Amino acid sequence: MSREVAIALWIVFALVILALMTIAWRRRLRRDSALSAPLGVPEHAEVVDRHEVLYVSTTRHDEPLERLTISPLAYRARGEAAVTDRGLALCLDGAPTVFLASSRLVGVDRATVTIDRVVEPGGLVRVAWNADDDTIVDSYLRVADGDPKTFISELQRLVPAAPDTGATS
Repeated sequence: MSREVAIALWIVFALVILALMTIAWRRRLRRDSALSAPLGVPEHAEVVDRHEVLYVSTTRHDEPLERLTISPLAYRARGEAAVTDRGLALCLDGAPTVFLASSRLVGVDRATVTIDRVVEPGGLVRVAWNADDDTIVDSYLRVADGDPKTFISELQRLVPAAPDTGATS
């Protein structure tokens, strides 16, 4: 086999791989098109806490390696997270502001692993929220300006208490 044939085969192989990656990403976009993040901050929302963040990903709840392509949270971005008295506003570069009202929030805690990112223990903030009536998702943020303790505690105050079912353990 000549050198030119070998190079041509490698180029064809690379193009096939790129085509398969494109097809897989488009299939994922179609699969998740029914889900969307709520946009726009309500009037008179008072900012309680604000941090620079790196938005990492949104995944299925408790499945940190199963990425969801919820618009406009499909891609990693830098931006700002603002905790308001009514919820969490994510102002990400190049995307409209996503607002997770406190009624949508399910939980807030720390995480170490999500798709495409492994950090020091507890280095990510995981925000669990309702994308629709039946679907809980987890969005992962990395606080860029210091320790996220205050950010997490302010967010946890917004999470509605779980309804009392009367069950005892």
